[in-house]
Amino acid sequence: MKKIVLVPLDERPCNHVFPEQLTAISDFTLVKAPMHLLGNKKVPAKVEELWEWLYEEIQDADCAVLSIDMLLYGGIVPSRLHTMNETECRNHFNRISKLKELNPSLTVYTFHLIMRCPSYSSSDEEPDYYEDWGREIFRYGFIKHKQTLNLADDSEVEELTEIQQRLPKEYLDDYLNRRKKNTQVNQAAVDLVAQGAIDFHIIPQDDAAPYGLTVQDQQLVRSYVQEKEVLLKVFMYPGADEVANVLITRFINKENEYVPKVYPRYSSVHGPNVIPKYEDRPFGETLKYQIMAAGGILVDSEPESNIVLLINSPGEDMMEASQQNDQIRGYEVFRNITELAEYGDYVIKSLKKPCAVADIAFANGGDLQFIKLLKQKEILFELSGYAGWNTSSNTLGTVIPHSMLTSFYGRNEAHLTFLSLRFVEDAGYCGQIRRKVCDQYLPEMGHTYMKVDGQTGEVAVLVKRELEAFIQKELEYDNHRVLIDFCYMPWSRMFEVGLSLSYSESVAVRK
Repeated sequence: MKKIVLVPLDERPCNHVFPEQLTAISDFTLVKAPMHLLGNKKVPAKVEELWEWLYEEIQDADCAVLSIDMLLYGGIVPSRLHTMNETECRNHFNRISKLKELNPSLTVYTFHLIMRCPSYSSSDEEPDYYEDWGREIFRYGFIKHKQTLNLADDSEVEELTEIQQRLPKEYLDDYLNRRKKNTQVNQAAVDLVAQGAIDFHIIPQDDAAPYGLTVQDQQLVRSYVQEKEVLLKVFMYPGADEVANVLITRFINKENEYVPKVYPRYSSVHGPNVIPKYEDRPFGETLKYQIMAAGGILVDSEPESNIVLLINSPGEDMMEASQQNDQIRGYEVFRNITELAEYGDYVIKSLKKPCAVADIAFANGGDLQFIKLLKQKEILFELSGYAGWNTSSNTLGTVIPHSMLTSFYGRNEAHLTFLSLRFVEDAGYCGQIRRKVCDQYLPEMGHTYMKVDGQTGEVAVLVKRELEAFIQKELEYDNHRVLIDFCYMPWSRMFEVGLSLSYSESVAVRK
């Protein structure tokens, strides 16, 4: 049994638990960094102890999947807060070269984010000054970038002048200097790929826009990748929390000598061309990278495919899942989810072929109407994968690995458990329950979206109860049962939820 060692991006379930649950579908073993070494949101991980753990675990490992953000800064949020200088960053980073010295047969896959630049003012995951100046920092980079392309209009130039007069220089300098170090580390990673110390590297772009500081940093790194002639070994595309899933699946596919062929079927003819929220390019371009990164290829027809990927896409601009009761023409006219559900039913029941769903119609949650259709066709639990959480890239980097592993190993218990989790979390929590709890309960409970009463307080109890009602009403049919064993709020806020659940096939009626 081959061993994969994982150093995740952070301690949240999407980074620390999902990769383990997906690996369980296979016959590979995943050893992940223990929680006591990881951090807690803005509190960085115990980086020195983490390196010691890694050096020990890779001695007999076959593959290491490593978050550079974790190994350098202590996690995704600390990567936006650290005060290390360039020399300190490089000294930490160069330890990666030692891995193949300790184990020459080790396959090393790494990823390191292009640092995001949120368009809103909030210090929840950013430096303290971002609470007051976040939007101005974003607009500064956005307009500056457009200026270099001669695209900024007079009102934007006027806005930039006003921002430069008001924005404290020390805050802007701090922010830009950290971004510069981030870019230097990404270039150093490219060097290690060129030298052979890293076998494959992904540079995800977290929460991006078509213009701004993030895009400019990406352009610098892309030019460096081209200069070093490693385009086949370094991929750059939108994403973040899903990358470990992709890299683990890439290694499993490689070892199994399996190149999954994926055929995408859209709910809208405009689907491939929609630029999703928080991303910088048409969806169809990101899809190509996500499939390649996981070790597969995109094909043009169902007969030549191993997997049919149903893509529930917007017809025009993407809305938030919390707005899905207020749909507009792009959802009601410019797409056809009925046809997509019928086609999925045909693929599963007549063609007997693995069929998965990338539910990217909305940002930050699944499409409840489409879930209803899949349930009415009685194919919810016949899918080979489903995801519909956060960004479209988060969704793709979850459902593509899931369906690839299922297409090779079959529909086992681990698959059904993870499939159930995605329905409950992505459609249930993100698509409906999060907004319901925030609107109807949090104000009278004295809590806010960004701060609830700890991981396992009364809010977690309420969320569990609401999700159980959702499961019974929207998911269960025939003999399909889903039971939530545990529910918690990982960062003591409403954005994400942590769930442990089990799936069973039982004719027993719930009491």
